[in-house]
Amino acid sequence: MVRNTAREIAVHLSYELSFTDKTAEELLGQRLTAAAFAELAEEEDLYREAPNAKQTAYIRRLVQGVDEHGAELDGYIEKYAKGWKFSRIPLVASAIMRVAMYEVLYMPDVPNAAAINEAVEIAKKYETPETVKFINGILGSFSRQELSE
Repeated sequence: MVRNTAREIAVHLSYELSFTDKTAEELLGQRLTAAAFAELAEEEDLYREAPNAKQTAYIRRLVQGVDEHGAELDGYIEKYAKGWKFSRIPLVASAIMRVAMYEVLYMPDVPNAAAINEAVEIAKKYETPETVKFINGILGSFSRQELSE
């Protein structure tokens, strides 16, 4: 499993956190098991290979970070989503942006351009072309404004 696959799994789990009553730790405990991956592999190729210890740690760091900094990340999304109320943004799109923004802000080992590029590539798999442009625009504005200050 490569990092972009681990990142996409983190997006899935961050998305799931937005509508479950489970804590991040409970969700991660249930989903990051070989049995859970084997079950999901039948529906989604993304889960055909369970993550190793390093990948699991990366996924955990992303999902827990997005959960802990959710209000801050949502504030950035709302700030740069000109003319959009946060509640109108699709949950998958917000999960993708949260993960990318968390990486940019809190994971200096991940190049900012890589985090944003990967977010856009993940968005292409799950969102309409218009939403992909929306995500790209928000992440671009976010990185230009927040990182240059």
